[in-house]
Amino acid sequence: MKIGFIGAGKMAEAIMAGLIEKAFARADGIVASDISEERLAELSRRLGIRITLDNAEVVRQVQVVFLAVKPQQLDQVLREIAPHLTADHLVVSIAAGKTTTHIESLLPAGRVVRVMPNIACLVGEGMNVFTRGVRAPVKDTELVKTLLNCCGRALELPEAQFDAVTALSGSGPAFFAYLLDRLVDGAVREGLSRQDALVLAEQTMQGTARMLQVTGMEPAALASAVTSAKGTTAAGRDILETETMAAVLDRTIGAAAQRSRELGRA
Repeated sequence: MKIGFIGAGKMAEAIMAGLIEKAFARADGIVASDISEERLAELSRRLGIRITLDNAEVVRQVQVVFLAVKPQQLDQVLREIAPHLTADHLVVSIAAGKTTTHIESLLPAGRVVRVMPNIACLVGEGMNVFTRGVRAPVKDTELVKTLLNCCGRALELPEAQFDAVTALSGSGPAFFAYLLDRLVDGAVREGLSRQDALVLAEQTMQGTARMLQVTGMEPAALASAVTSAKGTTAAGRDILETETMAAVLDRTIGAAAQRSRELGRA
């Protein structure tokens, strides 16, 4: 299968690298376009992919087209490639906020899938949520999952939930990193070096996530399992589980979801 990328930024590179590493696609079966010749040359050297400055040429050469451009550039790109798309093309958009309905309105043909990836794709641990447009049949689900699983995990959800998805998994790495940084600062104040505190915090976060995945435990159940009455964890949770903290975290997700809704209407 030949796969194309219109837009060759970091997220596109992460998906390309995953496809090649997992042997889903050969490097010479991937073609990318971008406005930057320098960026394309860099990717060609590093990954061995084929490159072009012509977006339409990408579409003519492949069966799957990833749209990896900024949301404000998407409509122009869609109009440019529309005459070259057929019903045999699968169009995968990672442009934030742009709905499948909007994309399909500018494309006379092609099956459309919208994806909300996150930055962890850069290390092969991304959370990629996707939804199919009305022209994409159920049989496309497995293909899209296979493509996206090459750089992490994939989950299909209704498009109506994408603002919440954007707030949690799209923006989530920044929120988790912020919380981790605050915990590290606290440990440094208690006498640890920042380097040691980072190692401890990062592995603890990674281990906790992995334990939840492997065991299927609810986060609240794991928290309870670690907490002994009148122990150190209980003392910390007494501070963490205040009404103020709960409200801050709830408002954090709410604000990000609201901004996603606003961008979708722009």
